[in-house]
Amino acid sequence: MSLSPTRLICFNKPYGVLSQFTPEGRWRGLKDFIDIPGVYVAGRLDADSEGLLLLTNDGKLQARISDPRHKMEKTYWVQVEGVPDEAALASLRQGVQLNDGLTRPARARAMPQPEPLWAREPPVRVRQSIPTSWIELVISEGRNRQVRRMTAAVGYPTLRLIRAAIGPYSLEGLAPGTWRG
Repeated sequence: MSLSPTRLICFNKPYGVLSQFTPEGRWRGLKDFIDIPGVYVAGRLDADSEGLLLLTNDGKLQARISDPRHKMEKTYWVQVEGVPDEAALASLRQGVQLNDGLTRPARARAMPQPEPLWAREPPVRVRQSIPTSWIELVISEGRNRQVRRMTAAVGYPTLRLIRAAIGPYSLEGLAPGTWRG
């Protein structure tokens, strides 16, 4: 009996796709994009979030990527409503009190709009009277909808959320709906 070599797939998950192979309700599943038997998602990304999703056929690697005890950093590009001031960014850096406890300190900085940035379908709502801006947020834990809850807690609701990297793995060179590995 031969063991399969370890596979690690980097996938740029589009908006509206679940972190599972089976579609559900109005959301599509990964089977529409990836037809590789025996690979499983390592960590989740909500259907209304975009960006890097890792899949592997190695259970130990899957656990190392997704288990918060390993503190694998996740980098997010977050479009928020408004323009966060230094106090809001400092709060994100120190840790934010959420209903399930204080978050670990994060790295947070204002950033220009990521380039290249693909159009999102459907587009983010635009309100002429309220500006938007981008934050790069790097966290080492993965609570449910954590980034969205953190930005809301400091007064800047998330409009668009893109995971740009997980540890050493990044979105670089991946168009939405494409994968490498």
